[in-house]
Amino acid sequence: MNIDDTVFRQLVTAATRAPSGHNSQPWRFHATADGITILPDPARILPAVDGDQRELRISLGCALENLCLHATTLHYASTATIGADGRIDIHLRADDALPADPLAASITRRQTNRATCDGRMVPDDVLQILLAEATANIHIHAFARDTPTFTQLGDAIRRGNDVQMNDPAFKNELLSWIRYNRKHSEAHNDGISNAVLGAPNLPRWLAKIIVKSMMNGKTQNKTDAKHLAAASHLLLISSDSDDNAARIATGRVLQRLLLRLSAANLACAFLNQPCEVAAIRAELRETLPIGHAYPQILLRIGYAAEQPYSLRRPVDEVIASEA
Repeated sequence: MNIDDTVFRQLVTAATRAPSGHNSQPWRFHATADGITILPDPARILPAVDGDQRELRISLGCALENLCLHATTLHYASTATIGADGRIDIHLRADDALPADPLAASITRRQTNRATCDGRMVPDDVLQILLAEATANIHIHAFARDTPTFTQLGDAIRRGNDVQMNDPAFKNELLSWIRYNRKHSEAHNDGISNAVLGAPNLPRWLAKIIVKSMMNGKTQNKTDAKHLAAASHLLLISSDSDDNAARIATGRVLQRLLLRLSAANLACAFLNQPCEVAAIRAELRETLPIGHAYPQILLRIGYAAEQPYSLRRPVDEVIASEA
């Protein structure tokens, strides 16, 4: 079965609404005889912050989940096969009786919201809906504000900032993905825009000076401390193993969790520093109450006003002519 080009493009568009490190959008999509293949884009790998491509595979898993969810709205059932190299082959089968998954409606609403939350706590019944997205091998742990583990994770975030902000390679890589004003953002349709950062639309030369002056551990820790003080919970996703298949599965659970958050009008932002610094990640695996699983993704959640959305590249730029 060859899927229609219009359907293919709709599915790819939905997939690219997934999150990725620095909004690098590190994916390519190839139409196959019976579906779609998702491949990493080597030009968009982040060697400083993601040297083992762990977060890249998680992002591909997020894109996979979006694609499969949107496929239900077009009455296609999907089955994904993960290769040993992390290649994702999605097999599609037309099924007019297949109902649309309600989570698909939140794909365009999902966003990383870097605003400070208003301090309200997420009710337990809502929290249980979020935690229900865990699977047998991919776990979601919730730690409420002012609990010992929340405080421990806050300290890990602080130490992660100190490590990363003292690493010239990390800082240079991050700076290369900052889009300093609206014109710069629209020229690339990727990266971290001034609007998403809540910064004014200044001349690029001036914005660059300001961003560089703020890129240090002290400033980042002050910002994160403010965010943590107003967050409801920290959510940590962990996995029983740490191979490519587990990382892609983590991405699928993460994406469903993010869509649940959007459907509940909850804001979330990534605080992945403790998972990105190898020594801190190993320490957390030993000391957190997560059953010796591998920490993969850390989020803060709460209530905050909607913020500007990150831009996405045109579909033609992410379609691969061959797998």
